[in-house]
Order: sequence, then C-alpha cells, then structure tokens
Amino acid sequence: QVQLVESGGGRVQAGGSLRLSCAASGRTFSIYAMGWYRQAPGKEREFVAALTGSGSSTYYADSVQGRFTISRDNAKNTWYLQMNSLKPEDTAVYYCAAGGSIRFTRDENAYWGQGTQVTVSS
Repeated sequence: QVQLVESGGGRVQAGGSLRLSCAASGRTFSIYAMGWYRQAPGKEREFVAALTGSGSSTYYADSVQGRFTISRDNAKNTWYLQMNSLKPEDTAVYYCAAGGSIRFTRDENAYWGQGTQVTVSS
C-alpha cells in the first residue's frame, strides 16, 4: 500500500501563487507516475498535471499549461505542484495521485490523497 498526504492548500488572491506538496509513504517503489487532479463544486474531477519516471516527462492540462509546474524530490518521496498566476477558476479541491501510469482514473490500483482546498479570490 501507498499513503499520500497533501499539504499547501489555502486561500490566495488572483495572480498569486501556491505550492502543493504530496508526500508518499509505504510501497513507494511501486510508483512510476505521479499527478494532480482537481474537482470544483458541481464539476467532475479533472486532470491537472502528471509526471513519470525520473520526472523528465511531464503532462499538463491546457488550462494550466505555462502557469503550473509539477516536480518531484525522489529523496523525499514527495512531488509538488507550483501554481502561479492563479485565477478564480482554479478554485477546487486538489488531489494528488500515484500509480503505474498517468491514467490514474482508469487504474484500480492507483492511490489518491485526501485532497486539499485551493481558493482563489478575485
């Protein structure tokens, strides 16, 4: 099993920045892909960003491309989502995910964090 614990959410004004962290513990050697999703009130969970392997391959949703950066620290078994130029539409609960591929929502063996709230005010 793998346990994921997120931190770093909060409230920020539009144009501001936040950095989310996701710390993994347990059978972390089984993790190949790490990612972030978000879910706004009344909406479905949507993909935000992901990376695989050593972090050389990264993927972003069009809505966050150029503003968000995903990275990892192997020594700490932690990955991050640096969010810059935040917009009110980025308001959501953000979830980290880990698994064997970036298709987290289709992987019954994927692991999910508990979620952290990000609120961007205008």
